[in-house]
Amino acid sequence: MKYVYSCLLLIVLVTSCSKIEEINDPIIGVWSHTVKTATNTNKMVIDNEEWIFNDVYLGRFHGYKDGQVVYLTDFNWSVNGEVYIVSYPGTDFPDDFVKMKETDEGTILMRTEGKVFAEKQ
Repeated sequence: MKYVYSCLLLIVLVTSCSKIEEINDPIIGVWSHTVKTATNTNKMVIDNEEWIFNDVYLGRFHGYKDGQVVYLTDFNWSVNGEVYIVSYPGTDFPDDFVKMKETDEGTILMRTEGKVFAEKQ
C-alpha cells in the first residue's frame, strides 16, 4: 500500500511541475524615443522616453529630462496578431497600440496611426 501511495505522490509531483514558458518575442529589450517637442501626449515635460520590455509581458517606462529620470512606471504588454498593446496600470496613460517595422536604420515600433513610437536600442 505504501508503494501505491508513493507512486501516486510521485505522479502528482511530476505532473504538477510545469515548465516556464520561454518567450522569444522580438519586442523584448530596450526601446527609446527622443521627444522633439519636450511634451508628450501624457503632458509630461520630458525629452527622452525609454521602454524596457521583458519576457513575462511586463516592463518599465522611464521619462527623462536633461538626462535625469523624472518619471517612471511599470507597464504590461501583450500582442494581438501584429499589434502590441502597452498598458500602464495605476496611471492615467492611455494604452499604446504599436506595430513592429524593419527599416534601413533598424527596428522601430510605429503607432497604429502611423507615428514613430520608439526605436530598438
